[in-house]
Amino acid sequence: MPRLLRRILFNLFAWGVVLLVAFPLFWMIITSVKPQSELFRIPPTVWPETVTFEHYWRLIDETPFLVYMRNSLVLSFSTTFLVVVVATLGAHSLVRFRYPGRERIAQLVLFTYLLPSVVLILPLYLLMVWIGVANTIFSLVIAYTTFALPYALWLLRSFMQGIPDDLESAALVDGATRMEAFVDVILPQALPGIISTTIFTFILSWNEYLYALVLVNTDLARPLTTGVMTMLLGAFNIEWSLLMAAAVMMCVPLIILFAFLQSYLTRGFGAGGVKG
Repeated sequence: MPRLLRRILFNLFAWGVVLLVAFPLFWMIITSVKPQSELFRIPPTVWPETVTFEHYWRLIDETPFLVYMRNSLVLSFSTTFLVVVVATLGAHSLVRFRYPGRERIAQLVLFTYLLPSVVLILPLYLLMVWIGVANTIFSLVIAYTTFALPYALWLLRSFMQGIPDDLESAALVDGATRMEAFVDVILPQALPGIISTTIFTFILSWNEYLYALVLVNTDLARPLTTGVMTMLLGAFNIEWSLLMAAAVMMCVPLIILFAFLQSYLTRGFGAGGVKG
Protein backbone atom coordinates (compact mmCIF):
# COMPACT_ATOMS: atom_id res chain seq x y z
CA MET A 1 0.00 0.00 0.00
CA PRO A 2 1.48 3.40 -0.92
CA ARG A 3 2.65 5.52 1.96
CA LEU A 4 0.38 8.41 0.98
CA LEU A 5 -2.69 6.16 0.99
CA ARG A 6 -1.82 4.77 4.43
CA ARG A 7 -1.43 8.29 5.73
CA ILE A 8 -4.81 9.34 4.31
CA LEU A 9 -6.54 6.30 5.80
CA PHE A 10 -4.91 6.92 9.17
CA ASN A 11 -6.03 10.57 9.14
CA LEU A 12 -9.57 9.57 8.22
CA PHE A 13 -9.62 7.04 11.04
CA ALA A 14 -8.21 9.56 13.53
CA TRP A 15 -10.76 12.21 12.56
CA GLY A 16 -13.52 9.64 12.78
CA VAL A 17 -12.52 8.81 16.34
CA VAL A 18 -12.31 12.51 17.22
CA LEU A 19 -15.77 13.19 15.82
CA LEU A 20 -17.20 10.17 17.62
CA VAL A 21 -15.76 11.29 20.94
CA ALA A 22 -16.75 14.93 20.41
CA PHE A 23 -20.33 14.17 19.32
CA PRO A 24 -21.81 14.19 22.87
CA LEU A 25 -20.28 17.62 23.46
CA PHE A 26 -21.61 18.84 20.09
CA TRP A 27 -25.10 17.52 20.83
CA MET A 28 -25.02 19.07 24.30
CA ILE A 29 -24.20 22.50 22.85
CA ILE A 30 -26.86 22.20 20.13
CA THR A 31 -29.50 21.12 22.64
CA SER A 32 -28.70 24.03 24.92
CA VAL A 33 -29.60 26.57 22.22
CA LYS A 34 -32.73 24.81 20.92
CA PRO A 35 -36.19 26.10 21.88
CA GLN A 36 -38.11 23.86 24.22
CA SER A 37 -40.54 22.92 21.44
CA GLU A 38 -37.76 21.33 19.35
CA LEU A 39 -36.23 19.11 22.02
CA PHE A 40 -38.60 16.14 21.61
CA ARG A 41 -39.46 16.54 17.96
CA ILE A 42 -39.67 13.29 15.96
CA PRO A 43 -37.64 12.89 13.88
CA PRO A 44 -35.06 14.93 15.81
CA THR A 45 -33.41 17.89 14.14
CA VAL A 46 -29.65 18.32 14.22
CA TRP A 47 -29.57 22.06 13.68
CA PRO A 48 -32.09 24.22 15.56
CA GLU A 49 -34.57 26.16 13.46
CA THR A 50 -34.25 29.03 15.90
CA VAL A 51 -31.19 29.64 18.06
CA THR A 52 -32.08 30.88 21.53
CA PHE A 53 -30.01 31.68 24.61
CA GLU A 54 -33.06 31.82 26.83
CA HIS A 55 -31.95 28.73 28.77
CA TYR A 56 -28.66 30.37 29.73
CA TRP A 57 -30.41 33.51 30.96
CA ARG A 58 -32.91 31.43 32.94
CA LEU A 59 -30.09 29.41 34.43
CA ILE A 60 -28.38 32.57 35.68
CA ASP A 61 -31.45 34.56 36.72
CA GLU A 62 -33.81 31.92 38.12
CA THR A 63 -31.46 29.38 39.72
CA PRO A 64 -28.56 29.49 42.23
CA PHE A 65 -26.15 28.40 39.47
CA LEU A 66 -23.74 31.27 40.13
CA VAL A 67 -23.58 30.30 43.80
CA TYR A 68 -22.63 26.76 42.83
CA MET A 69 -20.11 28.11 40.34
CA ARG A 70 -18.51 30.25 43.05
CA ASN A 71 -18.35 27.28 45.40
CA SER A 72 -16.71 25.10 42.74
CA LEU A 73 -14.13 27.77 41.93
CA VAL A 74 -13.25 28.32 45.59
CA LEU A 75 -13.14 24.57 46.21
CA SER A 76 -11.03 23.74 43.15
CA PHE A 77 -8.53 26.57 43.58
CA SER A 78 -8.14 25.94 47.31
CA THR A 79 -7.64 22.20 46.86
CA THR A 80 -5.23 22.72 43.97
CA PHE A 81 -3.13 25.24 45.89
CA LEU A 82 -2.94 23.04 48.99
CA VAL A 83 -2.13 19.87 47.07
CA VAL A 84 0.52 21.46 44.83
CA VAL A 85 2.33 23.16 47.73
CA VAL A 86 2.39 20.07 49.95
CA ALA A 87 3.21 17.70 47.08
CA THR A 88 6.07 19.88 45.82
CA LEU A 89 7.71 20.11 49.24
CA GLY A 90 7.05 16.44 49.97
CA ALA A 91 8.46 15.27 46.64
CA HIS A 92 11.60 17.33 47.16
CA SER A 93 12.03 15.76 50.59
CA LEU A 94 11.63 12.22 49.26
CA VAL A 95 14.19 12.80 46.50
CA ARG A 96 16.85 15.05 48.01
CA PHE A 97 17.04 14.09 51.68
CA ARG A 98 18.26 10.82 53.18
CA TYR A 99 16.43 9.44 56.21
CA PRO A 100 15.23 6.02 57.39
CA GLY A 101 12.04 4.77 55.75
CA ARG A 102 12.16 7.19 52.84
CA GLU A 103 11.42 4.57 50.16
CA ARG A 104 8.79 2.92 52.34
CA ILE A 105 7.01 6.27 52.70
CA ALA A 106 6.98 6.68 48.92
CA GLN A 107 5.51 3.20 48.50
CA LEU A 108 2.85 3.83 51.13
CA VAL A 109 1.91 7.09 49.39
CA LEU A 110 1.31 5.18 46.16
CA PHE A 111 -0.61 2.49 48.04
CA THR A 112 -3.01 5.08 49.49
CA TYR A 113 -3.75 6.29 45.96
CA LEU A 114 -4.69 2.75 44.94
CA LEU A 115 -7.38 2.55 47.63
CA PRO A 116 -10.93 3.15 46.33
CA SER A 117 -12.05 6.58 47.44
CA VAL A 118 -15.44 5.22 48.49
CA VAL A 119 -13.92 3.37 51.47
CA LEU A 120 -12.90 6.72 52.99
CA ILE A 121 -16.31 8.40 52.86
CA LEU A 122 -17.63 7.22 56.22
CA PRO A 123 -14.40 7.88 58.20
CA LEU A 124 -14.05 11.31 56.59
CA TYR A 125 -17.68 12.19 57.30
CA LEU A 126 -17.32 11.21 60.96
CA LEU A 127 -14.08 13.21 61.13
CA MET A 128 -15.76 16.31 59.67
CA VAL A 129 -18.59 16.06 62.20
CA TRP A 130 -16.12 15.56 65.05
CA ILE A 131 -14.06 18.64 64.20
CA GLY A 132 -17.17 20.70 63.44
CA VAL A 133 -16.68 21.49 59.74
CA ALA A 134 -19.43 19.32 58.22
CA ASN A 135 -21.50 20.89 55.42
CA THR A 136 -18.79 23.40 54.54
CA ILE A 137 -16.50 23.93 51.57
CA PHE A 138 -13.55 23.38 53.90
CA SER A 139 -14.70 19.81 54.53
CA LEU A 140 -14.62 19.13 50.79
CA VAL A 141 -11.15 20.66 50.51
CA ILE A 142 -9.90 18.22 53.16
CA ALA A 143 -11.66 15.29 51.50
CA TYR A 144 -10.38 16.07 48.01
CA THR A 145 -6.87 16.52 49.32
CA THR A 146 -6.89 12.99 50.74
CA PHE A 147 -7.14 11.35 47.31
CA ALA A 148 -5.47 14.03 45.14
CA LEU A 149 -2.32 14.43 47.22
CA PRO A 150 -0.91 10.86 46.90
CA TYR A 151 -0.93 10.90 43.11
CA ALA A 152 0.38 14.48 42.98
CA LEU A 153 3.20 13.56 45.35
CA TRP A 154 4.17 10.51 43.29
CA LEU A 155 4.01 12.47 40.03
CA LEU A 156 6.20 15.30 41.31
CA ARG A 157 8.60 12.80 42.85
CA SER A 158 9.17 11.41 39.36
CA PHE A 159 9.96 14.89 38.08
CA MET A 160 12.28 15.67 40.97
CA GLN A 161 14.24 12.48 40.31
CA GLY A 162 14.94 13.71 36.79
CA ILE A 163 16.65 16.89 38.04
CA PRO A 164 20.42 16.40 38.46
CA ASP A 165 21.74 16.74 42.00
CA ASP A 166 24.67 18.77 40.69
CA LEU A 167 22.47 21.77 39.90
CA GLU A 168 21.36 22.16 43.51
CA SER A 169 24.85 21.37 44.81
CA ALA A 170 26.34 24.08 42.60
CA ALA A 171 23.86 26.62 43.94
CA LEU A 172 24.75 25.65 47.53
CA VAL A 173 28.47 25.98 46.76
CA ASP A 174 27.84 29.46 45.33
CA GLY A 175 26.41 30.55 48.68
CA ALA A 176 22.69 29.96 48.24
CA THR A 177 20.67 28.62 51.14
CA ARG A 178 18.72 25.40 50.84
CA MET A 179 15.48 27.34 50.31
CA GLU A 180 17.06 29.66 47.74
CA ALA A 181 18.40 26.68 45.81
CA PHE A 182 14.96 25.08 45.94
CA VAL A 183 13.21 28.21 44.64
CA ASP A 184 15.79 29.28 42.06
CA VAL A 185 16.96 25.90 40.76
CA ILE A 186 14.51 23.10 41.57
CA LEU A 187 11.19 24.85 40.94
CA PRO A 188 12.03 26.09 37.40
CA GLN A 189 13.22 22.62 36.43
CA ALA A 190 10.12 20.97 37.89
CA LEU A 191 7.69 23.50 36.37
CA PRO A 192 6.21 21.09 33.77
CA GLY A 193 5.45 18.60 36.54
CA ILE A 194 3.97 21.29 38.76
CA ILE A 195 1.72 22.53 35.94
CA SER A 196 0.55 19.03 35.03
CA THR A 197 -0.15 18.33 38.71
CA THR A 198 -2.11 21.57 38.92
CA ILE A 199 -4.25 20.60 35.94
CA PHE A 200 -4.86 17.11 37.27
CA THR A 201 -5.86 18.34 40.72
CA PHE A 202 -8.09 21.12 39.40
CA ILE A 203 -9.98 18.80 37.04
CA LEU A 204 -10.35 16.20 39.78
CA SER A 205 -11.74 18.77 42.22
CA TRP A 206 -14.02 20.32 39.60
CA ASN A 207 -15.59 17.02 38.49
CA GLU A 208 -15.83 15.11 41.80
CA TYR A 209 -19.38 14.10 42.67
CA LEU A 210 -19.53 11.35 45.31
CA TYR A 211 -17.81 13.17 48.18
CA ALA A 212 -19.74 16.37 47.49
CA LEU A 213 -23.01 14.43 47.53
CA VAL A 214 -22.30 12.75 50.88
CA LEU A 215 -20.45 15.47 52.81
CA VAL A 216 -22.51 18.54 51.85
CA ASN A 217 -26.29 18.94 51.86
CA THR A 218 -26.74 22.72 51.91
CA ASP A 219 -26.94 25.09 48.94
CA LEU A 220 -24.48 27.47 50.55
CA ALA A 221 -21.64 24.95 50.13
CA ARG A 222 -22.74 22.74 47.21
CA PRO A 223 -20.43 22.71 44.17
CA LEU A 224 -21.69 22.55 40.60
CA THR A 225 -21.66 18.76 40.29
CA THR A 226 -24.24 18.13 43.00
CA GLY A 227 -25.92 21.54 42.87
CA VAL A 228 -26.97 21.21 39.24
CA MET A 229 -28.27 17.67 39.77
CA THR A 230 -30.29 18.73 42.81
CA MET A 231 -31.59 21.83 41.06
CA LEU A 232 -32.62 20.41 37.69
CA LEU A 233 -33.30 16.70 38.17
CA GLY A 234 -36.70 16.20 39.74
CA ALA A 235 -38.57 13.02 40.49
CA PHE A 236 -41.05 13.49 37.62
CA ASN A 237 -39.61 16.31 35.52
CA ILE A 238 -36.18 17.03 34.11
CA GLU A 239 -35.33 20.46 32.76
CA TRP A 240 -33.31 19.20 29.80
CA SER A 241 -32.70 22.63 28.29
CA LEU A 242 -31.38 24.09 31.52
CA LEU A 243 -29.43 20.91 32.21
CA MET A 244 -27.64 21.11 28.84
CA ALA A 245 -26.94 24.80 29.31
CA ALA A 246 -25.48 24.11 32.75
CA ALA A 247 -23.39 21.24 31.37
CA VAL A 248 -21.96 23.49 28.66
CA MET A 249 -21.03 26.19 31.17
CA MET A 250 -19.42 23.57 33.40
CA CYS A 251 -17.36 22.03 30.58
CA VAL A 252 -16.11 25.11 28.76
CA PRO A 253 -13.65 26.28 31.48
CA LEU A 254 -12.02 22.84 31.62
CA ILE A 255 -11.82 22.57 27.83
CA ILE A 256 -10.11 25.94 27.61
CA LEU A 257 -7.71 25.06 30.43
CA PHE A 258 -6.82 21.74 28.87
CA ALA A 259 -6.44 23.20 25.37
CA PHE A 260 -3.81 25.68 26.53
CA LEU A 261 -1.90 23.39 28.88
CA GLN A 262 -2.32 19.91 27.38
CA SER A 263 1.38 19.64 26.44
CA TYR A 264 2.40 20.00 30.10
CA LEU A 265 -0.23 17.45 31.13
CA THR A 266 1.06 14.90 28.60
CA ARG A 267 4.64 15.41 29.71
CA GLY A 268 3.63 15.02 33.34
CA PHE A 269 1.78 11.75 32.78
CA GLY A 270 4.65 10.45 30.66
CA ALA A 271 7.21 11.22 33.34
CA GLY A 272 5.07 9.61 36.02
CA GLY A 273 4.81 6.42 33.99
CA VAL A 274 8.49 6.11 32.99
CA LYS A 275 10.49 7.19 36.01
CA GLY A 276 10.33 6.35 39.67
